[in-house]
Amino acid sequence: MTGAGNRKDRGMRGLGRIGTAALLALALGGCLGLGGGKPPPSLFNLTAAKTASAGAEARGTSAAVLMVMEPETDRRLAVQRVPVQVSASEVAYLKGALWVERPARLFRSLLAETLRAESRGLVLEDDQSASPAAVRLGGRLVEMGYDAQRQSAVVRYDALRTGPNGAVATRRFESVVPGVSADPKSVAPALNRAANDVAAQVAAWMAG
Repeated sequence: MTGAGNRKDRGMRGLGRIGTAALLALALGGCLGLGGGKPPPSLFNLTAAKTASAGAEARGTSAAVLMVMEPETDRRLAVQRVPVQVSASEVAYLKGALWVERPARLFRSLLAETLRAESRGLVLEDDQSASPAAVRLGGRLVEMGYDAQRQSAVVRYDALRTGPNGAVATRRFESVVPGVSADPKSVAPALNRAANDVAAQVAAWMAG
């Protein structure tokens, strides 16, 4: 091949590399918001304050299993938007904020992890196993959002514990974190704190 041909091939390969780099930059810009477009909303998550240590193991039969069920909710909490109680009869949603998934599922996972850390027992979530369990913990997530009138983050959970031989117990748990501004950066950690407080209360009740 002539020198001119070699130069032509090298030039074409160089253009190919430039084109690939340009496409990669465009792709990254779309994923990471590098292009200066509208930023994505704040994504809220719940993180357990107490977790089971790495390598912790629990064994036993179905007679020793505690099954944590996903709580029921009304329509306000059946979506990924963060509810704001504006008045006794008016509900809005927090601007620029979304839960990473359904609030009820996030709360169930946090509650299960807290129970694992506190009890060291066999704790499963209802989407992990269909096996029978000695005790089931379900109920209704009544509130997990922002109260504009009180400027507070509120989590309220009506627990329903079903034990052997059909024994049933219920109890309402609530946590309110006051002095919270109505912006995602303030509401997110306050809701996480309130949810952990409720989970700890429930764990103490289950252990009693």
